[in-house]
Order: sequence, then C-alpha cells, then structure tokens
Amino acid sequence: MSDLTLGRAGVDRDRLLRLLQDYGVYAGVAVLLLANIAFTPHFLSAENFRTQAVQVAPVLIVALGMALAIGSEGVDLSVGSVMALATSVISLYLGYGVVVAVVAALVGGALVGVANGALVAFIGVQPIVATLALMVAGRGLALVLLPQLKDVRDPGLRSLGTGDVLGIPYLVLIAAALALLVAFVVRRTTFGRQLLAIGDSRPAARLAGLPVRRVLVLVYVASGVLAAIAGVLATARLTASDPTSLGNLMELSAITAVVVGGTPLTGGRVRIGGTVAGAVLIQLLTATLIKHDLPPSWTQIAQAVVIVLAVYAARERGKR
Repeated sequence: MSDLTLGRAGVDRDRLLRLLQDYGVYAGVAVLLLANIAFTPHFLSAENFRTQAVQVAPVLIVALGMALAIGSEGVDLSVGSVMALATSVISLYLGYGVVVAVVAALVGGALVGVANGALVAFIGVQPIVATLALMVAGRGLALVLLPQLKDVRDPGLRSLGTGDVLGIPYLVLIAAALALLVAFVVRRTTFGRQLLAIGDSRPAARLAGLPVRRVLVLVYVASGVLAAIAGVLATARLTASDPTSLGNLMELSAITAVVVGGTPLTGGRVRIGGTVAGAVLIQLLTATLIKHDLPPSWTQIAQAVVIVLAVYAARERGKR
C-alpha cells in the first residue's frame, strides 16, 4: 500500500473521529428518537415528552456545572452529595418559608464549592481527590441533618416542581435558562475565556497573569450551586426530601453527558450545546431500557460503554 493511500486513510480516520466527537451525540439522540418512535408504544404522546423533559432537567443542570469543572481540567464528584445536602437543608428550613429554605440550600451548595475550590486552587489537591472527599463528607452531613425520608408538603415548593407556563414545566424552563446563561458565560465573558485558558494550560495561564486560583474557586462554587439547584428542583418534583437516594450516581450521568457532548477531559474546551444533547441522550437511553423492561443495572452499563467510546474517540483524535 502506497504512502499516499496510507496518508489518505489517516486523514479519513481523523475526519471520522472529529465528526464522531463533534456530532456523534446528536446522531445518537436522533437514532434513539427514531428507534423509540418505531418500537415504543405511545412514545410520541405529549405526556411522554413532558415526562422526559422533566426528568432530564436536573441531570442537565448538574451537567452544566460539571462541564465548567471539566473545562478547567478538573472534575466534580461531589455533585450528587450536594443534591442530597440541598434536600436536607430544604426540609430543615422550610418552616421559615420556601424562599429562605431554597436560599439556604443554595448557600450550602456554594460552601461545598468553596471547599472544593480551596482544596484544588490553594492546597493543590487533585480535583478528583478533593471532590471525592467532599462527596463522602457531603452525603454524611446530609444524613446527619436528615436521617430519613421526609414528606415536603409546602404549596410553593410543590408548585415549583409541578407548575408550568403555557404547558412547559417550570423545571424545563429553569434548565433551559441556566443552559443559556452558562453558554453566555463561557463564550462571551472574561471569566469564560480565563476558564478555558486555565484548562488548556494552567502554567501558561499563571505566566500570563490570569487569576487562576480565583477562577478555579468560582468554577467549583458554580458547580456546587448548580447541583444545589438540581437538588431543590428534584425535591420539589418528588414532594419529599430523601438524602439517602437523591443524587446517587448523578456524577456518572453528568460526566457522561459532558464527555459525550464533546467536552474533552483534558480541559480547555466547553461545549454547552453538546452537554445539553448528552443529557438528553442519557435520559432517552434510560427511558428506552426501562420501557422495554430491562433492569436499571443495564442503564449503568450502557452509560459506561458510552463514556468509554467518547473518551476513546477524543484520545485517538488527540494523537493525530
């Protein structure tokens, strides 16, 4: 085989990997939609689409924060525990009013983010280690504050979880607004440019005089607050606080959505549109397996396979 043929094959492979990384998530969503339309009864009903949108909203919100962390060449494994902490705090402070309870939950998420950011930026702990520690501590604190499931019957909080505007649930509107906000921050603000520069090369960012520590702390604060928002919305939708199970494996779903959406684990790039599509892909995959009577464990296996394929595509492209 000639060098020209080998070179052309290499170019074609590189182009295929680039297309897979950039647009594979959208193709995956399209394939799952078509498969469900063909083989899943009542999939095209308005009620089903509403259910899918409501269920994907918390995953998307958490994934937005995870995208920022991964874009800075980090990761946040504490997001599920922050959701659990938020639901515990809401239950404790709901007697003071729904606004106070929600604000307290968001403050709790921000404090976890400050702790994560301080460990990473000031002490130099690896993000996976720092956030793993807060994952364990956060879930433990949530269970200390609220050891068991508790019903939440506040009308204001319930309306947040079940209300809608022109048929569009509040949860979906909030998730969409947050996605637009994070996309604007990443693309159009100085903070977003600094975040990407730090993720691309932290030593170079320091030499350029960028406020590396401040940006990293703000990244993890944003991730913590977004996870707390997801916890608030999940609590409102379920009308119950359950720190034992709320947010379990949410970090897996969020990382899958981000990586499949085209944000590389090596940092320096954040794709919010791809993250949205990745969250939708995970929800459709889960719903498809459930609707066809497959056990929940298959969902976790499927997510793991998707992550491996996405990381492989990014790794192979990086070698070219």
